[in-house]
Amino acid sequence: MSKKLNCWDVMNCGREPGGCKTKDLGVCTASIEMYNDGINGGKNSGRLCWSVAGTLCDGKIQGTFADKWKPCRQCKFYKSVCAEEGSNFQIFSIV
Repeated sequence: MSKKLNCWDVMNCGREPGGCKTKDLGVCTASIEMYNDGINGGKNSGRLCWSVAGTLCDGKIQGTFADKWKPCRQCKFYKSVCAEEGSNFQIFSIV
């Protein structure tokens, strides 16, 4: 089984800890929010990024889940996680 990629691996945003854009844009909340660790097979919130405020999409810092839910469903990463997880796919954490 191949390693499941997190959003920063696929989207190349550079906001993961040690990433090339953290000095300018800060560390992305999806890469450090540990309460979602393991959901959809990701590290921290790396495969649940659509549920976390403050991610970087289309070059802009995003808002809350409610603000970004519709555009996130069109994202190639969201669609790939949904397809990879199949019936085990989690849209959000129930913590």
